Amino acid sequence: MFPRLPRSRPRRLRRAALSVLAAFATVAALLLGVGAPQAAAASSLPCDIYAAAGTPCVAAHSLARALYSSYGGSLYQVQRASDSATANIGLLTTGGYANAAAQDSFCSGTTCIITKIYDQSSRHNDLTIEGAGGAGAADVGAPADALAVTVGGHQVYGLEISAGMGYRDNSTSGVAVNGQAEGMYMVTSGTHVNGACCFDYGNAETNNKDTGNGHMDAINFGTECWFSPCYGQGPWVQADLENGLFQSDAGYSKNTSNTGTGPLPFVTALLKNNGQNHFALKYGNAQSGGLTTTYSGGEPTAGGYSPMHQEGAIVLGTGGDNSNGSIGSFFEGVMTSGIPTDTADDAVQANIVSVGYGGPTGSTGSLTAGSEISLRATTSCCTTDYVRHQNNAAVISAVTSSSSALDKSDATWIVRKGLAAGSCVSFESRNYPGDFLRHYNYRLYRQPMDGSAQFRADATFCPQTGKSGTGTSFASYNYPTRYLRHYNFNVYIASNGGSNTWDSSTSWSDDVSWVVSSPWAP
Repeated sequence: MFPRLPRSRPRRLRRAALSVLAAFATVAALLLGVGAPQAAAASSLPCDIYAAAGTPCVAAHSLARALYSSYGGSLYQVQRASDSATANIGLLTTGGYANAAAQDSFCSGTTCIITKIYDQSSRHNDLTIEGAGGAGAADVGAPADALAVTVGGHQVYGLEISAGMGYRDNSTSGVAVNGQAEGMYMVTSGTHVNGACCFDYGNAETNNKDTGNGHMDAINFGTECWFSPCYGQGPWVQADLENGLFQSDAGYSKNTSNTGTGPLPFVTALLKNNGQNHFALKYGNAQSGGLTTTYSGGEPTAGGYSPMHQEGAIVLGTGGDNSNGSIGSFFEGVMTSGIPTDTADDAVQANIVSVGYGGPTGSTGSLTAGSEISLRATTSCCTTDYVRHQNNAAVISAVTSSSSALDKSDATWIVRKGLAAGSCVSFESRNYPGDFLRHYNYRLYRQPMDGSAQFRADATFCPQTGKSGTGTSFASYNYPTRYLRHYNFNVYIASNGGSNTWDSSTSWSDDVSWVVSSPWAP
């Protein structure tokens, strides 16, 4: 029993009432396109909203921002390769955005991995690198600089998971167990997915093994169709309830309109489950609009799922038994005690949209890190052609003011400090966060950064005065006599004369000279 504290109950009730009003005012303002007051926005971050609705967060993880307006602690920890030293990365301000500059400074001249993701809730359910499980060897930490994005007008980093990476906490506090109700969401990306098992965030087994049906309750996001039929190409928001990725009580999709999110750069994925006889799945574009419910109904009809048997561990990036062949992106996510109301979910989605994931960097047209650019060819044949990605490969094609929004986005790149050398540059795709231009067998492709030394070298280019006397030429970091060149509308690293057709000396100096221009994408 807690002692009675005179007059404390009215204060708590007033504060709770004000929090609820602030949360509802914020979502109403955002949905109606009306600017919300500063104080209301500051008091209505996701975990404030869920707390006001009576379903408090029991886990709150983000590399990008605070999820409580009052949170001023660390978001995550990085470890340096050069000396194994660690540093905690915190916030620019209480309730604000990650201090990415602190990471850049600490990791300067070397590389870093993410070793811990702090839980912002009072439960301290921190995630660390996952150990071996029933289906996968011990994981490794994700590269700390793989996924630079703009959020709330600030450059921050997300978590980019490649196969063999994952995080976990097997000893948690407050997370649902044995059929208790819970909700969860994560902000992820539809451009960095695969069909391998299993990119999950949520409730899992405490021993890293498959202990049976209903022992997991986690959001899954990817293109793996466990139960046929699935509709469209995905990726889909599914429920990993162990021994299946569920889109309905039957497993397979009963919703023919649920064809997946497609390649949205930022996706809100949401699952809630009363642990007894009902679960629901939702998704939304994390940059605009509301949530779409793809399923709301009974638990799976197979044995073991009604009631659920959650064990209360938290997993990120793998399956419950550490099945770790998946890839994925993670920016933020929470888990709640109890099932949030639809109104609270809508308010959280409105807050996510309001922070501007993937918004403009604020700098354009230069080779300064963070600047958004397009690269125009200077050869007389091709002065309206720009470097763009198409089917994962780099090509040049004409882009004009009347081009489609997709073409303009495909031809827009964000300059990043060179992944292998800070004095050089790397080019991140504007509409595929975490994907960079890199060469492979001398041809240029758009691929996700996996943290390897090979990728870092292949994706780094060193600017020089244009070989034709115009614009800028870009020497390959690991093949310094080869330069970024267009040839037959494809893009290569090419030498001036050589055994490959794209090394032809004809118009070489013009083909390797580029104009760094303002970006086509807004």
